[in-house]
Amino acid sequence: MFCFQGLLFCPEASSLLLHNFCIYHISPLGHELGAPMISVDAPLLSADDLADQIVEVLNYFGLGAVMCMGVTAGAYILTLFAMKYRQRVLGLILVSPLCQAPSWSEWLCNKVMSNLLYYYGTCGVVKEMLLKRYFSKEVRGNGHVPESDIVQECRRLLSERQSTNVWRFLEAINGRVDLSEGLRKLQCRTLIFIGENSAYHSEAVHMTTKLDRRYGALVEVQGSGSLVSEEQPQAMIIPMEYFLMGYGLYRPTQSVSPRSPLSPTRISPELLSPENMGLKLKPIKTRLAL
Repeated sequence: MFCFQGLLFCPEASSLLLHNFCIYHISPLGHELGAPMISVDAPLLSADDLADQIVEVLNYFGLGAVMCMGVTAGAYILTLFAMKYRQRVLGLILVSPLCQAPSWSEWLCNKVMSNLLYYYGTCGVVKEMLLKRYFSKEVRGNGHVPESDIVQECRRLLSERQSTNVWRFLEAINGRVDLSEGLRKLQCRTLIFIGENSAYHSEAVHMTTKLDRRYGALVEVQGSGSLVSEEQPQAMIIPMEYFLMGYGLYRPTQSVSPRSPLSPTRISPELLSPENMGLKLKPIKTRLAL
């Protein structure tokens, strides 16, 4: 959930998302708050298994087709889900997504982290390796500049996770397959955000080149690491507004920031009527448990 706190608590994004949609957050098995340690005898899940579990969640809540948003490894799982269950996905909003099999360097780095997690738990070395993947140097700080609040919060949350459960998830992601060949057949619209300083920058660019140009768009955010949704959530708002309006799923209200190009003062109200959009969507207000 940490990957989305900055975005959901950003005032403009809150107006865009929380007051227009009902949001379901899906955590990998064993990553929810207060989760017990998964038994060592339980079989390891693959990325395919994790994608299949999303269907179980949707069926449980009686959901049909949904809009999916994911970050890094979560973005990979959702992309795989969209490829396997096309009728259940309206569109994808991906932040620093993975789409290829791990390179030798990443595979080796993941193996080092896996061994440390297995034998020593979520130790300081593991945290530092993960933080380098998540954030840019500017927010991680150095000897002269203290690390930012979001990095400190992420470090604290990592300490609260069951190290064995994190190890299992890392093993699943490290065994992922290349999705490049299937991306061309992905018919849902896909909006990709990538931080300029993200460790997965080339991965996101590669994914964009493999998508059908009619359905894919890439937004590069300057001065950000992988977690654009935490470092610079405000940079995501305008592209998401345009993206969601393409589906007729979002109508700006008077609460929209004047900086937004989709403010009612900039677009004729007639164009945003339910009749013109072909939809009757009642906004749903959701409340976050703090």
